Amino acid sequence: MTADAMPHVFDATADRFQTDVLQRSLETPVLVDFWAEWCGPCKTLGPILEKLAGEYGGAFVLAKVDVDREQQLAAAFQVRSIPTVFLVKDGQLVDGFPGAMPEGALREFLQSHGIVPLAPAAAAGEPAPETVDPHADVVRLRSEVAARPEEDALRLDLAVALLRTGATAEVEQILDALPANLATDDRAERARAHLRLSAAAKDAPPAEVLEAALAADAGDLRARHLLGVQRLLQGRTEDGLEHLIELLRRDRAWEDALARRTLIDAFRVVEDEDLVGRYRRRMSSLLF
Repeated sequence: MTADAMPHVFDATADRFQTDVLQRSLETPVLVDFWAEWCGPCKTLGPILEKLAGEYGGAFVLAKVDVDREQQLAAAFQVRSIPTVFLVKDGQLVDGFPGAMPEGALREFLQSHGIVPLAPAAAAGEPAPETVDPHADVVRLRSEVAARPEEDALRLDLAVALLRTGATAEVEQILDALPANLATDDRAERARAHLRLSAAAKDAPPAEVLEAALAADAGDLRARHLLGVQRLLQGRTEDGLEHLIELLRRDRAWEDALARRTLIDAFRVVEDEDLVGRYRRRMSSLLF
């Protein structure tokens, strides 16, 4: 792939490392990926890192180091196995990890260092993008899947679109049929979390019944769990998270730690990162 196609990915070399990585990290975090052509796990991790570099839009840049060609750099970083990834910020090596890591864990690693996707700058006077009809999106994606059945990523796109229409049974079938590399994709994990929340709320009493149950008995854990899940699915995110945190506070072991498991699913589907961070900290304070 050309440099133009991946503007936030480059090959790092020993002779330009000071400029391309250390000096550049004073302005933009640099993720340094030590890899080799013969390394199987590198072929799994590398494409995910490149995808995130593009998706994050310059929030970080990815420096690729071929250890066979750049043995001096590998020795300088004391790389003992590959893939190995280091994060360089403000001219300093601040963190890293050996081995391949799933996409969701990579996003959490980046977020833990304050690295989040940059929103593309809107052109002056540019109209807001039109809202896509999820049903029309499903029709379009079904056509693309039929035309290119070998492209598994299109089927994941279809599953995400179907989820917005409420077709949970078909979404589950598609996710179950995905190959291993896509089954752990962040979007697939988010879709599965949404399916679990939907299943928990299925056949639940109306919200007013659950509210009345809690008014009569604040210790009704079943009612609190169902109401929290309903609120999440209705878009009343903070209200839903508050019920689940209160459930965890009252009995964290109830139903095989259901409160914790539901909160983790909620953190996957909620898009407000600040809100998720706040409730993650509250969950941690109750658990640890």
